[in-house]
Amino acid sequence: MNRELFHPRRNFAAVPEEYADFEKSRAVVLPIPYDSTTEWRSGSRDGPMAIIDASQYLEQFDQALGLIYRCGIHTLPELEPSMGGPQQTIERVHQVASELVRKEKFVVMLGGEHSLTLGMVRALVQKFPRLSVLQLDAHADLRDEHQGTKYSHACVMRRVLEQCPIVQVGIRSLSQEEHQFLAQNRMQPFFAPLDHTSAQEILSSLSKEVYITIDLDVLDPSIMAAVSTPEPGGMGWYEILGLLRRVAGERSIVGFDLVELCPKEGPASCAFLAAKLAYKLMGYAFST
Repeated sequence: MNRELFHPRRNFAAVPEEYADFEKSRAVVLPIPYDSTTEWRSGSRDGPMAIIDASQYLEQFDQALGLIYRCGIHTLPELEPSMGGPQQTIERVHQVASELVRKEKFVVMLGGEHSLTLGMVRALVQKFPRLSVLQLDAHADLRDEHQGTKYSHACVMRRVLEQCPIVQVGIRSLSQEEHQFLAQNRMQPFFAPLDHTSAQEILSSLSKEVYITIDLDVLDPSIMAAVSTPEPGGMGWYEILGLLRRVAGERSIVGFDLVELCPKEGPASCAFLAAKLAYKLMGYAFST
């Protein structure tokens, strides 16, 4: 791996060095400071380091999962985006993620904007041909093209769907084009608010191996204001944890990402929430 593409690193969750060695670690945190296709409020490029900075103050012991970091968590330096544009940046993510997957690493990508997810999915589909993607998001992200590119954050799940099936949860905003696309393809997202039957239906829609992509605007703005495109009526903390715990218990989570944290748009508690969510999800994935 070309280390010149990376900036100096800091351990996620202040993991002790003995549990942060790359070769011994089960999980690898991949931060990518990129938001070139963001159209309203930019700043998600600062999200990855804000999450890693906030993670320094996590309680490493979790009352439900114990010392999660003992699985080994290595934190890579920030991956330098390509100067060639979104398609080239996504390809760079694909190349780096593919190498990590070949080394049997569980990759936790911290974005940056949501377009980056496509590079991760392309890497994982090569290893898990029956992969499905669980998308937790306020927005459908199913436009075919947006602002002159098919690789915008607003198109990411359209491109992911070309790779593997997707299950959309928490959606509460979409365009007429996206509405028509869903109808034409007989796709039914799990729109917010979720009801008491949704969790089992979501699980039934997923394949054995699952990649999870979490756009943080899936959460209600009352607890997650620091996003570039907030939408009212989102999921709560215990609601999202309950769903993720069930997915981990009944499916094999093969990687995940957290994207679209825009630190300047909200209090520091938002970065801390994102860090804790990442740590909890690692714990759920490794406890099975």
